[in-house]
Amino acid sequence: MAIFDPKSLRAEEFINDEEIKATLAYAEANKNNIELINQILEKARPQKTATGHVCAGLTHREASVLLACEIPEVIEKIYKIAEEIKLAFYGNRIVIFAPLYLSNYCVNGCVYCPYHFKNKHICRKKLTQEEVKAEVIALQDMGHKRLAIESGEDPVNNPIEYILDCIKTIYSVHHKNGDIRRVNVNIAATTVENYRKLKEAGIGTYILFQETYHKESYEKLHPTGPKHNYAYHTEAMDRAMEGGIDDVGLGVLFGLELYKYEFAGLLMHAEHLEAVHGVGPHTISVPRIKHADDIDPNAFDNSISDEIFAKITACIRLAVPYTGMIISTRETEQVRSKLLRLGISQVSGGSRTSVGGYAGYSAEERPHDTEQFDVSDQRSLDEVVRWLMENGHIPSFCTACYREGRTGDRFMSLCKSGQILNCCHPNALMTLSEYLEDYASEKTKEVGYKMVEEELKKVPHAKVRGIAADNIQAIRNSDRRDFRF
Repeated sequence: MAIFDPKSLRAEEFINDEEIKATLAYAEANKNNIELINQILEKARPQKTATGHVCAGLTHREASVLLACEIPEVIEKIYKIAEEIKLAFYGNRIVIFAPLYLSNYCVNGCVYCPYHFKNKHICRKKLTQEEVKAEVIALQDMGHKRLAIESGEDPVNNPIEYILDCIKTIYSVHHKNGDIRRVNVNIAATTVENYRKLKEAGIGTYILFQETYHKESYEKLHPTGPKHNYAYHTEAMDRAMEGGIDDVGLGVLFGLELYKYEFAGLLMHAEHLEAVHGVGPHTISVPRIKHADDIDPNAFDNSISDEIFAKITACIRLAVPYTGMIISTRETEQVRSKLLRLGISQVSGGSRTSVGGYAGYSAEERPHDTEQFDVSDQRSLDEVVRWLMENGHIPSFCTACYREGRTGDRFMSLCKSGQILNCCHPNALMTLSEYLEDYASEKTKEVGYKMVEEELKKVPHAKVRGIAADNIQAIRNSDRRDFRF
């Protein structure tokens, strides 16, 4: 029998089934233990220091107790502390990105994904490098600076060389005032050698969703193909970090298995990365299974309500305070609006989940023949940007930390030192100004520059504030771009 060990490199030891079951039993037994719950909440609360804030975070057991608790007053406290943590470390900034689907050829048999090998009626498509270039230009014309590239697993159609060529093409496209400045990569688990190649290609974050941490369910949900290997998939982040990738992104697909099990497994994975590599996940994503082509989400027995989804998000924020949290256009405007308060720091906007879904289409047109999932929030990027600002959030197109070498533990040090307002805040305002000047509608521009003017006042350091103000004026009055701290 495998023994729980967060420092182990074996999947069944750092994501240990017996430990998860014991955790869930402990949480159930203590879900009404107010004395313990109050201790956990107090531990989670951000503490102000001379330079900023610190947060202790929570263990998977402590966070599981909060998740199990159904007392309304406690849930409100969880939400309040989650908001406090989000503002303490990330401020009111929300990073904007878009997915770019390169190919839907796939050899895996994943039963929840329409790209599965046995789906013979979905249109299969793989972008040429010219088509990649056209997609990038279309994304740049929308105003995007950060992409997450997606691809099915197929060693013949989508080998690592193809992915590397696509990354090179993406970074090479300079269109008007547009550039893609950060490419995050969401592709199948691979070798240390291939992760080194991705690192050398200049990727930002390597993202890989676990889908489910329940080994038996995982193997049933992935009956065929290389993804069937639970250990190889679950240990991928360790190989990525061995290959030199500092920033990795975790996530489960909520709805495949019991959410409390997944929640504990996800936090154990974060604890493992911290224990072995000295830095936890750069991001955690919280997708829910959605309808797509031949996939019916109602066929899965573990779907979760919006209320539980919000609670999961808030509890993750308490447990892993320094990580970025991502929510995609899988979710509706209403759901995204609520979760933005509870810890989310990154959202996609104007997204297409089809291969070749951007070039040649208007903001209102959406191809559906190769979609991986239905998009719930179908607003244009301009509408998303304006919506964020009208709700008090700064849309940020910033990629400065990645390009200044502030990745991994160096980014976490910046976050923990309280320098967000002197670094990330002005960077967000300068990149927002780029968007307003080059891409925004007049209505969005009007709302945006009012926000920029007010938010500049919040930059504590007078010299930084002055430089940022000068740079924003240069953006408005010239073609000079890409200022950063």
